[in-house]
Amino acid sequence: MSPIPELLLRQIERWCSQCVPRHARAEMRVEPKRRGRSVTVVERRAPLGADNDQDWSERRVAQLRYGQDGTWELFSLDRSSKWRMVHDAPEASSPVPLLEEIDRDPHGLFWR
Repeated sequence: MSPIPELLLRQIERWCSQCVPRHARAEMRVEPKRRGRSVTVVERRAPLGADNDQDWSERRVAQLRYGQDGTWELFSLDRSSKWRMVHDAPEASSPVPLLEEIDRDPHGLFWR
């Protein structure tokens, strides 16, 4: 099983870093969490008066999966907290079109 190419991981990291304006990063962050051939986008928020990263809450936003054939698929959480494929997401050979789909969020699946 081949790993996710570093260039593609950097695209996801760059997108995450641009989701939150620099002045708000002490209160909120969007970060990628990689596990095998999937990358979960998480939103992290600081509690009021937090002094360290350990107290931050974390909410899973979306998941990108890198297939054996080099294509990406987009997943959202259902009401049971299970990942479900977003069937009308564009086919993608890079994560960029799927990240754009997360940004657009036409069905209200990601940014609640």
